[in-house]
Amino acid sequence: MKKDLLKTNVYDVEDTLIIVGSCLDRMQPDAYKELESISSNIYDVCLEETHINMVITKLIGMISRVKIKKIIFASVDKSPHCVQLHYIENEIRKAMDIDNIEMIHYVAVDNKLIEISKETIQKSKSLSELEQNK
Repeated sequence: MKKDLLKTNVYDVEDTLIIVGSCLDRMQPDAYKELESISSNIYDVCLEETHINMVITKLIGMISRVKIKKIIFASVDKSPHCVQLHYIENEIRKAMDIDNIEMIHYVAVDNKLIEISKETIQKSKSLSELEQNK
């Protein structure tokens, strides 16, 4: 059962967090079930209605208070809002040491999870680099 990330107490988390776009379970239900098989500790957030900085601050609070071993970010593919989920890791990394936390990124396509590399995420933030490498 997914929980609202921003309404969750920072101490009420387990060692694995799965952060999903709030529409993932409706738009890609089989991919969502695959995430549930990894952990039931699923939190949703809608970056169409919530500013990314609020999510970053919330996760920093959780990480600084609880021994988190793994964070998984998962979104539907091609969403201009959900893509921001994948930028959160780098922003947290600028604020604190998270080298001891495994970070995994997925997008859901055709009801399947596709793992996305950190390099791809970084490149997606630089349109000029993508343009030059066409």
